[in-house]
Amino acid sequence: MERPLWSVMIPTYNCANYLRETLQSVLAQDPGPDRMQIEVVDDCSTRDDPAAVVEEVGKGRVGFYRQPRNVGHVENFNTCLRRSRGYLIHLLHGDDLALPGYYAAMERAFAAAPEIGAAFCREVRIDETGQRLSISSLLSDSSGILDNWLETIAMGQRLQPPAMTVRREVYEHLGGFDRRITCYGEDWEMWVRIAAHYPVWYEAEPLAAYRIHRESLTGRGTRTGAHAADYRRVIEINRECLPLDRADEWTEYATVSFAQACVRRGWRHLAKGEVRHAMVHFREGVRTSRSPIVFREFGVFAVKFAADAASYPLRALRRRQGNLVREEG
Repeated sequence: MERPLWSVMIPTYNCANYLRETLQSVLAQDPGPDRMQIEVVDDCSTRDDPAAVVEEVGKGRVGFYRQPRNVGHVENFNTCLRRSRGYLIHLLHGDDLALPGYYAAMERAFAAAPEIGAAFCREVRIDETGQRLSISSLLSDSSGILDNWLETIAMGQRLQPPAMTVRREVYEHLGGFDRRITCYGEDWEMWVRIAAHYPVWYEAEPLAAYRIHRESLTGRGTRTGAHAADYRRVIEINRECLPLDRADEWTEYATVSFAQACVRRGWRHLAKGEVRHAMVHFREGVRTSRSPIVFREFGVFAVKFAADAASYPLRALRRRQGNLVREEG
């Protein structure tokens, strides 16, 4: 098969309202069909029509494949890998963006370091409207191959899928996304697996955008706590890739860190008056780890919450909570 350099594979499900912007972000950097395959793979959407968006925006340049039935996002990602033809594969979710310069920077990275299996950049986190919320932390002052990357990624998720490009031969060697993971964390497991076998390049510039919104899979899972069981499963799967003399230490660190994150998210829900969601996260935090560090996290945030609540008149606090409830409704 004659292969282009790039395959930009765009999995989508009920997010056609964002897909237009996603496609435009890629087409603005399009080097032409000889060098880049662009294809949307739809997991049998039920609430919108991604094919119409592809036809409107792609004007024949963008391929489209619709699953005959809903297969779930992990299998949809694997379908993207199977349908890809390029030497470099960018799995770009249908609500995320490739910012200007992404593909040029990744090309330079793979050309500069032929031994790497993957390369990723910092990402900007945006909301439903595209407004910037935050930017991922800086892992290195300069771009290049990361030292001790396996340790870093094994101890906690540090990047989102739109930031990552992977060599085709890496997926062919290691296989696709793990089907034991049903909903959340399949990307983290893949990044750990790659880091255990290949050097990885880091681009210090933020060249991808990860969208955070209430209706995304991640947004729904983190509100309800449904993501927690999968993340605990991922931590144990990741252990299989780690050096025997460090596996216990890194796994314990990842476990405690995730439990702390659950507790912090619980307090944030409680501060908004979302008591049910808060209780779910507190429960998942304790289920994940009963380390003294986790219970100390409870105490720190309890004091902070009490201080914040005491700083407002009760009437103002109730009004604020009522507004939040109406906004969510």
